[in-house]
Amino acid sequence: MYTWQTVAGRADNGGRVPNESPLERELALAFARRLRDLRDDAGLTQEKAAERAGMSRNHYQLLESGLSDRAKKSPANPTLLNLYELAEAFGVDVTDVVAGLPRPRRTSAAR
Repeated sequence: MYTWQTVAGRADNGGRVPNESPLERELALAFARRLRDLRDDAGLTQEKAAERAGMSRNHYQLLESGLSDRAKKSPANPTLLNLYELAEAFGVDVTDVVAGLPRPRRTSAAR
């Protein structure tokens, strides 16, 4: 994972914070598919799922699209509270909300 301190002053990147990793995109899209499946299984509309989870319909739609920001196209990264609220909305355990998502691969530097 990159932090601002590790990349801000590097000459090779112009001081820009790097884009998200491919794994972040993969996780966001898998999470979006999982939300759609849970919502379909519960027989809910996006609006009703959002209402039950205590979030705006726009926020829910972003999560179900795998995004956290439409303009920037940044991948969804829900908070723990969001995960618990979504589980409650669908009547499942929070582990069911993330079931089947790809497992992050560790690099040798991360060990």
